[in-house]
Amino acid sequence: MLCQLFSASLLFASGPADAEHAAAIDLILDRAFSQAAPVDSKDFSPSPTIDRLLERAISQNLIAGGVAVIGNRDGILSTTARGRLNAGAGSPLIGERTIFDLASLTKVIATTPAVMKLLDEGRIGLLDPLSRWFPEFAASGQEQITILNLLTHTSGLDDITVGTEQSMECAVRKAAAEKYRQRPGSHFHYADLNFILLGELVRRVSGETLDAFCRQQIYGPLGTSATMFLPSRDLSVSIAPTSGAECGIVQDPNARRLGGVAGHAGLFSTAHDLSRYARMILGGGVIDNRRILSERVVTQMTSPYFYNNGAVTRGLGWDMESPFSAPKGSFFSQASFGHTGYSGSSIWIDPQQDLFVILLTNRVNYRDTKSFNQLRRDVSTVAAANFKLPGDDQGLAPPWEVARINEGLLRDSTRPAQVPRRAVKLASRSHQKWQHQQHAHRRTMRLERLMARGSRSHHATRTARAEASKTSHPSKKRRGPGRRA
Repeated sequence: MLCQLFSASLLFASGPADAEHAAAIDLILDRAFSQAAPVDSKDFSPSPTIDRLLERAISQNLIAGGVAVIGNRDGILSTTARGRLNAGAGSPLIGERTIFDLASLTKVIATTPAVMKLLDEGRIGLLDPLSRWFPEFAASGQEQITILNLLTHTSGLDDITVGTEQSMECAVRKAAAEKYRQRPGSHFHYADLNFILLGELVRRVSGETLDAFCRQQIYGPLGTSATMFLPSRDLSVSIAPTSGAECGIVQDPNARRLGGVAGHAGLFSTAHDLSRYARMILGGGVIDNRRILSERVVTQMTSPYFYNNGAVTRGLGWDMESPFSAPKGSFFSQASFGHTGYSGSSIWIDPQQDLFVILLTNRVNYRDTKSFNQLRRDVSTVAAANFKLPGDDQGLAPPWEVARINEGLLRDSTRPAQVPRRAVKLASRSHQKWQHQQHAHRRTMRLERLMARGSRSHHATRTARAEASKTSHPSKKRRGPGRRA
C-alpha cells in the first residue's frame, strides 16, 4: 500500500531503536490517506485525530475542555468534544449544546450581520462618514472615517479602556478625542473600538439595542435560541466558565462595563447554533428554505479587501488572511474566511469547499498563544483533509499533513513528561544550596578536629581561621576588583 512507496522508516527511523516508532508512523500514514478520502455520506462520529488534539491540549493545561464541529451547508459532519464544564463531581460533559462566551466572534455573528442588514435595507452606506451618525466626531480631525473603515479595521483608531462608571456616550466621546494616528483606509490595525462604534451605530440607526435587533432579525428566524447576550442565571449550569468571570458574565472588561451588550464582545452561543449560522452563510443567506440574509449581502460581506501592501486580506468584519488567521489551517481555500475569539473560540468557513469548522474551548492558558494557535491550525487542517469534497483532489498534501500532525501526537504521547523550566531552576538552586551546606559541614568538622588536638601552633591557628572564613553564606560574595555593588 502507501508504505511500499513512502515509508516512515526512511523518514523518521535512525536506527534499530526507532523501528517500533517508525512502524507506528507507517500505520498513521496509511490511516491518514484512508481518512482523507472524499466524503460520500454523512458521518457524525468524532474525528480520532481531533479527539487526540483536544486531549493533548487538556493534558498540556492549554484548555479545560472543548468541542469541534465540522459541517457543510447540509448539516454537521462530525462533532468531537472533550472535558467537562468544571472539576466538580458529576459536572456535565462539554458538547455541541454547551454555551460558550464567544468573545470577538461577536463581531461576525452579531455586529457584522446587523450592520449588513441595515445596509441591505438602504438605511446606511459603506462610505457614510462616521460623523453622519456620530456628531461627536464632527470637527475632531477624523471626519474621513467611514463605516467601511470600521468594518475592515482601517479607521486608524486605537483601543480605549472604558471606565467603571462610563456609559456608551462617554466611550464615544473618548474615541472621538483620540489623536489622529494615520489616514483612514491606509493600514490595517485591529481594534475592538471599531466594533464598539458599529454596535452603537446599529442602535442609533434602528432605534433598537444590538441584542434586541439581532434576536428579532437574525437569531429568531435562524432558529438559534441559545445565541444571546446577557444569558439568564438559570442557564449557568450549561455555560462553560471563563477565566476571571462568573458563568454567564462576559469576560471582556470593556463589554462588561458597557452593560454586557457591545459590538465587539458579549455574545454567548453553542457550537450547534454556530453551525446553523455557518450553514446559512454557505447557503448564500438561506437555511432550511428560509432566507435570513440576502445573497448580495453575503457576497459583499465575504469579498476581499487588501491592505498593508497585500499582506492582509479582510472581508467586512471577517478575517481572510492576516496574523490572526490560524484557524485557516493548511488547506482552506483563498476564498475562505473566519474569526477568532480571546476566550478560545474560532470559526472558519470555506464556500469553495462547502465546509466549516467551529472550535469552542474553555481556555486556561492565555499566555501560550503559539500553542493555542497551533491547536486551531491543526484542527482546521485535519478537517479540510478529511472532509474535502468529492473530486477536490489536492494530491498527496492533505494526507501527508495529517500524518505530520498524527506523528507529532505520537511523539508527545511517548515522550517523557518535561519538567517546567521554573521547577528545574528551583531544583538547581536547592542542589547548590545543599552542596554548600555539605562543604560548610566538612570544614566545620575539620576545624573541630584541629581544636580537639589542642594544637596551638601558629600553623594550626592560621588553618583554623582560614577554614572558618570559608563557611560564610554563598549569597555574601566577596566583591572582586571593578565589580559593581
